[in-house]
Amino acid sequence: MKQSMTSLVSLGLASVLLLAGCGKSDDVLVVGTNATFPPFEYVGGASGDEIQGFDIELAKQIAKDAGKTLKVENMNFDSLIVALNAGKIDFIASGMTITPERQASVDFSTPYYEATQLVLVNKDNTSINTIDDLKGKHIAVQLGSTGDIMAKTYSQKVTAFNTGFEAVMELKNNKVDLVLFDSEPAMSFLNKNPQLKMVELDFDAEFYGLAVPKGKTELLNSINATLTSMKSNGAYDALVTKYMK
Repeated sequence: MKQSMTSLVSLGLASVLLLAGCGKSDDVLVVGTNATFPPFEYVGGASGDEIQGFDIELAKQIAKDAGKTLKVENMNFDSLIVALNAGKIDFIASGMTITPERQASVDFSTPYYEATQLVLVNKDNTSINTIDDLKGKHIAVQLGSTGDIMAKTYSQKVTAFNTGFEAVMELKNNKVDLVLFDSEPAMSFLNKNPQLKMVELDFDAEFYGLAVPKGKTELLNSINATLTSMKSNGAYDALVTKYMK
């Protein structure tokens, strides 16, 4: 098919613009997150669409210390490592637990937060008191989360959602027996849903880390330096006080 010269020029210009848009500026550091995990990352602010939270403030300081501008990319949690290794983002700040499986794909910063799993149930549920009581229960989790991985060791009836909010709604509608979720986000959802209660079980501790692509030593060292500095100058403790109510 023949095209006019004008069409060819327009097509060429569009291609250049498209390619230019795909590149990441050296002055910008792109962090990937899943903003459905309060208080670590969530959507709020005066405009109602600003991504905020504990992890976001860490990421802002990391970018500042590196002399760069931070850009936040919000995506599904189970897409984060794929996006990181495809070069679409520079690092992940999303309450991501350091696990051997994830360490095979990415490099993690030094741990920056200790957490555990919590069980959320409706207040009239008295059937879950030990880890053994999870066996055979219908469990709601966030897709790709530690809870998602753990739940499958207890039950074959596991429903995974893109967000913790959806999992909690499924519980409130009595479509599942419980939600298995990280402790701080679980507490955040509990505070907004008085018809629910938490059950603390004897789960192992977990540690969150910021993830970078394998071999990105310079970026990893920069992230670790910022975390060390924030912990020594009081900035980290100030964030804990601000977000972990």
